[in-house]
Amino acid sequence: MATDLVALIAKYDSLVQMSGDPAHATNLAEIGEELADLTPKAELAKGIITLEQQIKEAEEFSTGSDELANLAKTEIYDLKSKIANLKSELANLETSADTEQDKRPAIIEFRPGAGGDEAKIWAADLERMYKRFAEIVGIKYELMDEGTWLFSGRPSDPKLPQGAYGLFKWESGVHRVQRVPSTESQGRIHTSTASVAVLPKIDPQKITVRDEDLEWQFFRAGGHGGQNVNKVSTAVRLIHRPTGITTVSTQERYQQRNREICLDFLRSKLWEIQEEERIAKLEATRRSAVGRGSRAEKIRTYNYPQNRVTDHRVGLSWHNLEAILEGDLTDLLFSLNQEINKEPV
Repeated sequence: MATDLVALIAKYDSLVQMSGDPAHATNLAEIGEELADLTPKAELAKGIITLEQQIKEAEEFSTGSDELANLAKTEIYDLKSKIANLKSELANLETSADTEQDKRPAIIEFRPGAGGDEAKIWAADLERMYKRFAEIVGIKYELMDEGTWLFSGRPSDPKLPQGAYGLFKWESGVHRVQRVPSTESQGRIHTSTASVAVLPKIDPQKITVRDEDLEWQFFRAGGHGGQNVNKVSTAVRLIHRPTGITTVSTQERYQQRNREICLDFLRSKLWEIQEEERIAKLEATRRSAVGRGSRAEKIRTYNYPQNRVTDHRVGLSWHNLEAILEGDLTDLLFSLNQEINKEPV
């Protein structure tokens, strides 16, 4: 824990130094935003480290049974209690940051996995399922690029998380289906998969993206879209040199809009990297125990013969598969959020 606290303080000190450096004048808004978030955390971290040092000093006098040793032991007990309170405050600040993120719009990507053509059909079925659910609860959605949608707004049902990212964030991962494909002549059950990736749409000031780190490529979009799309280089590919992340947008008829979409993708993926690093440093909790929904993590099985949907992270099953695929996800998402957000035993 101490290493994490030292790193947190070092980052804060670095931002303070940058805020007074004319070389970073163009990024003052972003630095100020990050400082505002980090200042209370850094103060708590400094307090914890100070108390930990006081404990080490008191431990030198705590051996034996004389009055001085007893006083030292009492002091150590009180100091540990204060540290526990400060750590709890720090954890609450982290949770608060998660809550703010939950209110953001959600970028959701659907990609076929194992299973050939059936996997492509399954990815399309999942896409339709979430769009139908969004229509039912009043969430807006718009196409960003092939297989990628932006969901925004608040669901009409108050028992659900009141933000698109908070609503869908636990849907990230591999969704497996077991069913007889329409092309199967002998009635055999096939298993196919599709991956769902859910990211929050990040405000530009939250993630610093330097122009010199970006490589822009422009090309003509294929497929539907009219003469403008096919004859003018409106499609955009963006490469972030430091990380190698590549984002592509071909959906819009105007290059500027596709550039904005590519930047939205990039900021969200850079946020995901930072979030994974942050989660890796946190102490084990119920939240980490259920996983972070990586694309490689199998989270749910949809079993047609048994009319069953099972979430493997929390061990819950629902026996209304057809209704769920038609967008009836309210009970599933509510129960899932309840289980995941339970305090660790």
